[in-house]
Amino acid sequence: MEINLIYSLIAGISIGGVSAYLGSLMLQRRMSLAAGPLGHLAFPGVALALLYGFDMSLGAFPFVVLGIVLIWLFENKTKLPTEALTAVVFASGVALSFLFLPIDKAEEALVGSISNINLTEMLATMFISMGVLLLIRYIYREMTIMSVSEDLASVEGINTKKYNFFFLLSISIMVALGVKLVGALLTAALVSIPAATAKNISGSMKSYIMFSVLAGILSSIIGIFIYKTTYLPAGILIILTSASFFLVSLFFVKKK
Repeated sequence: MEINLIYSLIAGISIGGVSAYLGSLMLQRRMSLAAGPLGHLAFPGVALALLYGFDMSLGAFPFVVLGIVLIWLFENKTKLPTEALTAVVFASGVALSFLFLPIDKAEEALVGSISNINLTEMLATMFISMGVLLLIRYIYREMTIMSVSEDLASVEGINTKKYNFFFLLSISIMVALGVKLVGALLTAALVSIPAATAKNISGSMKSYIMFSVLAGILSSIIGIFIYKTTYLPAGILIILTSASFFLVSLFFVKKK
């Protein structure tokens, strides 16, 4: 097995599995689509990374964080809904990025490129993903309670501001990592589809989390292997594989 394929698989498994784990929490909080606008916010950073030849995730992260801060500031200033402010910020970011993004790099920005990952990028992706995994595990119980009622969480002595911050930080990091795997357009699918699949076939919280992570990992593995035989974009194949798992899960819902 060629070394680049091994690097791609390790990075894909790390991103796909942890994104799916995060997605199982985001689905409970009805935030599965939040990763989509954040992926669009990453566009300027991705464009700069492609233009100057450094890692896309490294370029995406500061812009995702900046976008979150801007939305928070605008929300406090204007009292407009978060959805409206997110649309303004991410549309501006996309427009700005295509102002200077080379047209020959557009496909890589839109659908990702995991095939040319090197050892350093693979190790960084793996260790950062594992760090986010530990962070999600730390906040999972509290965030689940907050999904039911933030007032109840406060009564339980949970610092809701702290846990919301850690939650948003986790989303930001995984979006930044996800743009390398599936591009800035498809990051929401990394977290939403495996969790939705698991919801269809799980009978408990433990199996829900397990099936979410398993669906995310298998989608990445199968998508990357299909890429190696067809040379179609790996990001698109990963998402289509994940969507196929979801369609299969619908048959199990009917049998329940």
